[in-house]
Amino acid sequence: MLLVIAIVLPLVVPIYARSEPALAGIPFFYWYQMLWVLIDSGLLWICYALIVREDRRRRAAVRPPEVDE
Repeated sequence: MLLVIAIVLPLVVPIYARSEPALAGIPFFYWYQMLWVLIDSGLLWICYALIVREDRRRRAAVRPPEVDE
């Protein structure tokens, strides 16, 4: 779901098809897209962390119990 947000929202052009408000002289059209680069990287990191945690949990579930000698 997080990846859907990261893909779909930047594709909805009517949201950002304007020049105001400008940020440091940069039109909204450009800085909105650059903001999504940062947001997407954060969302991708969250997805990666969730996948790694789930992978570790599944591997631990199928690993045979260790025998004490």
